[in-house]
Amino acid sequence: MQALTRKLESSKLLFITWSMVAAFGAYFCVYAFRKPFNAGTYAGLEWMGMNYKAVLIIAQVLGYMLSKFIGIKVISELTASKRIVLIVSLILIAEISLVIFGLVPPPYNFISLFFNGLPLGMVWGIVFSYLEGRRFTETLGMGLSISLIVSSGILKTIYLFIAKVFPGISEFWMPAFIGALFLPLFLFFVWMLSRIPPPSDTDKLLRVERLPMTQEDKRKVVRELGWGIGSMVLLYSLLATLRDFRDNFSVEIWEEIQPSRDITVFSQTELVTGAVVILVVGSLSFFRSNIKGFWFTLQLMGFGILLSGLSSLLFQYKLIEPYWWMLLLGMGLFLAYIPIQVAVFERIIALFKLKANAGFFIYICDSIGYLGSVGLLLYKQFFMRDLQWSKVLLNFSYFTTLFCIALLLLLSFFFNRKLGMKSPVAKKLQDFSIY
Repeated sequence: MQALTRKLESSKLLFITWSMVAAFGAYFCVYAFRKPFNAGTYAGLEWMGMNYKAVLIIAQVLGYMLSKFIGIKVISELTASKRIVLIVSLILIAEISLVIFGLVPPPYNFISLFFNGLPLGMVWGIVFSYLEGRRFTETLGMGLSISLIVSSGILKTIYLFIAKVFPGISEFWMPAFIGALFLPLFLFFVWMLSRIPPPSDTDKLLRVERLPMTQEDKRKVVRELGWGIGSMVLLYSLLATLRDFRDNFSVEIWEEIQPSRDITVFSQTELVTGAVVILVVGSLSFFRSNIKGFWFTLQLMGFGILLSGLSSLLFQYKLIEPYWWMLLLGMGLFLAYIPIQVAVFERIIALFKLKANAGFFIYICDSIGYLGSVGLLLYKQFFMRDLQWSKVLLNFSYFTTLFCIALLLLLSFFFNRKLGMKSPVAKKLQDFSIY
């Protein structure tokens, strides 16, 4: 084991490859415990007048949301020695909850999905803690981010394939079955994560050493960057809500916009999106200058937000096909969403020399983001019950585009002033150089 660690420390290429594969594999497997249930339709089932699939998603998202609030403390204060035990324990609890989901008859089994989401919400922060605070964090984080993009689509395809081959497995037992299939793989990738060496002295010099945060550390960060962090949280929350809605109801949306689609369409759109995002966002690591990397990241986010809104407009006026709408909408979303997870807070911590870690910021963002997801689902059920899922997605994409662009401009002015620049941001960008 020590020999492997030494090889990872001595070979930059091996270290990057190993870390990306480990992060991608671990979080891909996490989605096997979280997402397969929403490939089912649960036709004909309701609870208190609500669509039963919406009830199941709300239950899981509530657990996931609560987990994010808990994670603000747990992940920000987590020490390296406790990571492995915590991440394995969380996944086992999630799988047990899926078994209970299969055992308990509907409509009472929706409660088990709350307890499935409750542990899963903290896994992202544990995985990312192995990657942050390094001069290649944006590149390393691509493994984790690509799993966010492609996992759900691929797992939906796997779900539908298994359901076709084994028609005797019910919609209520399928999630536990798929989770059990992926458990050994998950444990292997967790072992890979455990072999990743800690940040080097050069990493600490360029990106600031990442340490568990105290309550005073958190208060200090909020005092110094409160308005900027608050605006970023709101922007991220809108993107997360739109992303989550598109993902959770993709089966229903595709049924409305293109009933004749192939089951592989779920993985096709996400794989193309993933390939584009990994190339674009991964290139952010080439900016050795934190200030240049930060401003370029904000520009990239603006491009992604505009792309998602424009694709909806083109689809509404029948200028592009359904496939291209779902592809471009997803691509724009992830080009704005992923940089916040792997790049923005990395650069902010380094720029302001904060005693902080990315998990603290991301869990604040996620907790509010999933609160937005629940709110949108409830609003759809009670105030837009007869409106098609695709129409809700279309309308909310316009809302998100307008508000996120406004928030991005506000963020630019805030950090432009906070960093003490005398010239406008646009002028500052003119002397960009890539390391």
